[in-house]
Amino acid sequence: MSRKKTDVRLFTRREALKLTAGGTAGFLAGCAVNPVTGEQQLMLISREQEIALDKKQSPHQFSADYGPVQDSTVNNYVSSVGNSLARTTHRPDMPYSFRCVNANYVNAYAFPGGSIACTRGILLKLDNEAELAALLGHELGHVNARHTASRVSSSMATQGLLSIGVGVIATQSSELAPLAAGLGGVGAGLLLASYSRDDERQADSLGMEYMDNAGYDPQGMVGLMDMLNGLHESDPSFVQQMFASHPMSSERYETAVTEARTTYGGKKGKLLRERYMDNIASIRKDEPAIKEMQDGEGAMKKKAFADAQTHFAKALDYAPNDYAGLLLMAKCKMARNQQEEGLRYAEKARRIYPQEPQAMHLAGMLQLEEGRYRSALRNFQSYEKNLPGNPSTIFFSGYAYEALGNREMAANHYYRYLQATREGDAAKHAYSRLDAWGYIK
Repeated sequence: MSRKKTDVRLFTRREALKLTAGGTAGFLAGCAVNPVTGEQQLMLISREQEIALDKKQSPHQFSADYGPVQDSTVNNYVSSVGNSLARTTHRPDMPYSFRCVNANYVNAYAFPGGSIACTRGILLKLDNEAELAALLGHELGHVNARHTASRVSSSMATQGLLSIGVGVIATQSSELAPLAAGLGGVGAGLLLASYSRDDERQADSLGMEYMDNAGYDPQGMVGLMDMLNGLHESDPSFVQQMFASHPMSSERYETAVTEARTTYGGKKGKLLRERYMDNIASIRKDEPAIKEMQDGEGAMKKKAFADAQTHFAKALDYAPNDYAGLLLMAKCKMARNQQEEGLRYAEKARRIYPQEPQAMHLAGMLQLEEGRYRSALRNFQSYEKNLPGNPSTIFFSGYAYEALGNREMAANHYYRYLQATREGDAAKHAYSRLDAWGYIK
């Protein structure tokens, strides 16, 4: 099918694959007592705002990681371990939630309101339940010490009082005035940015405390640190995303060994290897497919798309209905200018996991590439209904409306997009259209 031409070529296919979720939130200033240290610290967001930020941003990250795994046994198990630890923390009243997501890379992360995820990739690297408790305990440490809230507060402080700055910008630059309302936004990128080494050390220590409180063997933390340190030394690219946000060093392993021997007196607790292996049986069954997907994603980063397609095809031979595998193949096909084939994979993924919206968004992108604007709009609308607030979906809906000649709806979506972000080619396109159509005075 031939592509319908428009006057602006916005993105290459590969650039389109890089678009991620975003959002904005407002804040109130203040100070607080750190619940772990008991000391006063700069804190410009409240507990309620931490939870609101989490609620707004975490669903987008979970969807970017292909949603929670569909095996309820795995998610219930991860939740039970996480909740057993959460009850022993410094902030037991936070609305904690735990899940394993379909992502293949090795990682775990926490949002400030207590939404915590681990990937199926890292579950394959753990040896027992105590190591899982150490992993989740570490993430609980970040939430309880309010590391993300502290980092966001520091960022806000260094940028100044942006809400006041909006008025200054509006009076100094007529071009920027229509965009000023979006200043001061905080997206998922900042919430999951790199922790400091001090934060990591404190989270390790808290994680060991929480797992000990719940009756787990402190050796679980030692085993976790040993595994991560080994990956860091032998194959750092394999865990690049984890170490981008969780700096690793041999010191963390050595500290865990020392704390287990001294602070906890070498006490023994639960390891529960057999129970761990039983509960992640479905993930272990898919390990060959996950390994092929990991290799395929590595090839995608190198733009070796033919190699990536070979790996994804092998993965789907092992696991034909794997949601992440289907979407990875769809993305690979998109990068290779094979939209129609990619769309078949995206639509199959949507049928297999209808409540997870990433397939809807990707199908819409593939339909845009083919000039099927009405079909793309239907997919974007379904995505927005399931997971509202993704700026890229808003923009591409506007782009589809523009291609269909519906200037009013296009302008509405472009305006909404500019409330969320003002940088990049999409923002330039949106602004130029609003300006040309007379919506900006």
